[in-house]
Amino acid sequence: MFTKGIHHVAVICSNYERSKHFYVNILGLPIIQETFRAVRHSYKLDLAVGNGGAIELFSFPNPPDRPTTPEACGLRHLAFKVDDLDVSVAYLTANDILVEPIRTDELTNKRFTFFKDPDGLPLELYET
Repeated sequence: MFTKGIHHVAVICSNYERSKHFYVNILGLPIIQETFRAVRHSYKLDLAVGNGGAIELFSFPNPPDRPTTPEACGLRHLAFKVDDLDVSVAYLTANDILVEPIRTDELTNKRFTFFKDPDGLPLELYET
């Protein structure tokens, strides 16, 4: 196989400051680099995830809304590995983030749950 893993995932947000706060201050993703692109009137914020992965957070003037919930064609959701799902859920809840009930993956018997970013992008926590 020629791929070695996922390098990054790109996310477009509707409110840059709100999404930056969510991903950096709530989820705790370290900033790699922040760039304002004057020609495009947009920011690009590179955030570190795990061992070498990244999220590229983009802002654009007036981006279209996401078509529907996760069953739309395209990206379904982003999943983050966590060691302790209960601690992670408690942390998100304490930060006023609505979290779905914890479920168990019937194929792996691992626990997981979903929550959303400020623009409604589904995010998953998967206990490893």
